[in-house]
Amino acid sequence: MSAHDSNSFDPTPEDRFSFGLWTVGNPGRDPFGPSVRPTMDPNHIVRQLAAIGAWGVNLHDNDLIPFDASASERDRIVKEFKATVADTGMTVPMCTTNLFSHPIFKDGAFTANDPKVRAFALQKTMTAIDLGAELGAKIYVFWGGREGSEADACRDPRAAWQRMREAMDFLCGYVKDRDYGMKFALEAKPNEPRGDIYLPTTGHMLHFISTLEHEDMVGVNPEVAHEVMAGLSFAHNVAQALACDKLFHIDLNGQKIGRYDQDLRFGSEDQKGAFLLVRLLEGTLGGKPYDGPRHFDAHAYRTEDEAGVWEFAKGCMRTYKILAQRAAAFDADAEVKQLIAEQEDRELDPLLSGGYTVQKAAALKGLDVDVDAVASRGLGYERLDQLLVEYLLGVRS
Repeated sequence: MSAHDSNSFDPTPEDRFSFGLWTVGNPGRDPFGPSVRPTMDPNHIVRQLAAIGAWGVNLHDNDLIPFDASASERDRIVKEFKATVADTGMTVPMCTTNLFSHPIFKDGAFTANDPKVRAFALQKTMTAIDLGAELGAKIYVFWGGREGSEADACRDPRAAWQRMREAMDFLCGYVKDRDYGMKFALEAKPNEPRGDIYLPTTGHMLHFISTLEHEDMVGVNPEVAHEVMAGLSFAHNVAQALACDKLFHIDLNGQKIGRYDQDLRFGSEDQKGAFLLVRLLEGTLGGKPYDGPRHFDAHAYRTEDEAGVWEFAKGCMRTYKILAQRAAAFDADAEVKQLIAEQEDRELDPLLSGGYTVQKAAALKGLDVDVDAVASRGLGYERLDQLLVEYLLGVRS
């Protein structure tokens, strides 16, 4: 590949790539060791992200403003941050609330048994929503990292779901009353840091949303690592959200199945899964593409210094663009098209779509299907999958 071709994968703001302050700002701390990198100033992070072609920066409230900051300190920090965002041409597409770090949330936030905890969680979230609105964010994500249990006898899960429902209904009302024009995106995870987290998958979240008072303004924020941790196909979960018009935001990273939440560089694990995901998001197969932010919720390896952090961030974005190019080429391939088209039968389409009628039922009952001939026919999926692999490996273009 020529240098020109390689440079074509460099990110630009038009790609709508975003990172959280907590992602590139992660200092490499883990449960077994302290930080290995200095804490970076949020304004420095914004400038560096802009320099490598990112479009947006996202944040938890306490990524920017210390938990115990005074009102004057808060205003100074926000003013400086807004100026940096404006000066760099960046945007803040999404904000969220840290409802998991402080010890008060040890038994959950919106689902905690103690009413004082639930009240404080609502108070903190309203204040953080105000911050998001001030920064121009139109998407607000909720990850219930502490909304779960180890000792299941502590509460009826139905009570937890009802408390979560009441919190979402209340906060939707708050946003509507303030005319912020925000949408909420709920993020599922099966476990960690709790033994079990309520509403553990995107499918659970989609059903939960259908029970809300303002379900029209609530969608999902699926994360690669969270679904893969549960052994699920991330592309299938995202497809379900897209089909429901509920994919409001997405968290991209890498994950080895069966491990703790790793938040690896996007595309560094399961390249086939990443390819199928990008193919889905970009709509190269023909479906409606996703038009929201491509957010990378990932961290650089603990082995890295700050220079390695920016290599990590560039790698996330370049890999996405490489996979998008590969997906487009794959779906434009004549042989691929033929293999997929061979499964189509336009004459049967009127009977198989558009719902029930008496006439369709009669026609289907009278249909003469040679089941032995259909059953004996090879579908060519081995060849189709091999073509996918060859596009991934770069030997076919």
